[in-house]
Amino acid sequence: MPSNTIQELAKSLGYDLLSVDFANALDKQDKLAHFRDEFAIPIRRQVSGDHPVVANESDLDEPCTYLCGNSLGLMPKRARKLVEQEFDAWAQCGVEGHWNHPYNRPWAVIDEAVKDSLARVVGAKPIEVSPMNTLTANVHFMLVSFYRPTDTRFKILIESKAFPSDHYAVVSHLHSRGIDPAVGLITVSPREGESTLRTEDIIDVIQKNNDIALVMLSGVQYYTGQYFEMEKITKAAHDAGCMVGWDLAHAVGNVPLKLHDWNVDFACWCSYKYLNSGPGAIAGTFIHEKYAHDSTRPRYAGWWGNEKSTRFEMAPEFRPSEGAAGYQLSNPSIFPTTCLLGSLQLFDEAGMDQLRAKSVLLTSYLETLLLTVLKDHQEAGHFRILTPVDPEQRGCQLSLEFPEKMLQVFAALQARGVVCDERKPTVIRISPAPLYNSFNDVLRVVTCLKEAMNEIFK
Repeated sequence: MPSNTIQELAKSLGYDLLSVDFANALDKQDKLAHFRDEFAIPIRRQVSGDHPVVANESDLDEPCTYLCGNSLGLMPKRARKLVEQEFDAWAQCGVEGHWNHPYNRPWAVIDEAVKDSLARVVGAKPIEVSPMNTLTANVHFMLVSFYRPTDTRFKILIESKAFPSDHYAVVSHLHSRGIDPAVGLITVSPREGESTLRTEDIIDVIQKNNDIALVMLSGVQYYTGQYFEMEKITKAAHDAGCMVGWDLAHAVGNVPLKLHDWNVDFACWCSYKYLNSGPGAIAGTFIHEKYAHDSTRPRYAGWWGNEKSTRFEMAPEFRPSEGAAGYQLSNPSIFPTTCLLGSLQLFDEAGMDQLRAKSVLLTSYLETLLLTVLKDHQEAGHFRILTPVDPEQRGCQLSLEFPEKMLQVFAALQARGVVCDERKPTVIRISPAPLYNSFNDVLRVVTCLKEAMNEIFK
């Protein structure tokens, strides 16, 4: 159990589990701690609302406790520097910046600047990934190519509580093919009395419905924080004759991914959460190498997907670039792609294995503190943790369900300079991101939560 691991670690270091000294010791031995300085952290004055709770006015100028990487990652300082360089290039070179760039990032191939790093984050080959568009737009484009209904295979399987835009997208594609969603859409739900899905139940639905054309699930469930067993589910779906796609919005940059080895057909993600690329940042797509030279599969074509060597010849015939690049439509926006580059440089320096190891420890520490410091509130039914206990079935995020007064608890955390997020009606999501969060951040959020709940649940 994670709680036992944390307790044993505290004992081995000679500290009380709940002490600041223990949090300090964990931060001191953290080999990734220096990456925190690479990020701009808002001060409490900016995030605490109109009625901040502080001991002293000067506390408002201290960094906030930011545990909201699941919604919007913090700004990498180098992203600002790199974007300023792009403004310089625009000012100095004008249109020539597409080919002759003062910082060696010509705009005509800006997507190439991030491909290798993206591939490392998702466990792919560079040919299999491309920065492009936005998440839901990419889902639509992939459905055009990989959802090919027939008379005998025409259904789509998703979660009953999939992120709304995924639900909207697949229903719209059923409509566009003349298929009644009441017939063509299959949803899978947790068992009665449970909050998360069981892998065996997902596979059972796949195996019992031989008319499923496409299985499309989320890598990490946005509401509960459950990390699905992607490899097992992908294999089961392929064995049953289905195509498989994944929405990785909450998984990319968060949990280990091996999309190539797992033989995933396609995947899509946004990059403004754990990839820290800025609000509305450019998204990404994975298409397995086995489709790299398949020009027969239907797709929406655009000039940036045309092979690079002839792109600027403006020929009316579309000749797709190999791999995921051939699914691009328009030239990627330079500034968002450059922000993504700034963040991916940090991922390369830290390494996903090291980030995952720290993440497991951070979130286990959070869980242990919640169950220890807030034991009375848990036993009274004031909150429970929805996210699976097993670290292999979760990423950074813990989803806390408050059957009553969730919004009051959320407001009380905000007033104390704690930034997390709420999902109505009852859930607060807390996500310590290993690139910039510390063990002291985790201790502080639990301390503030205890203060707030002691006041609210008197």
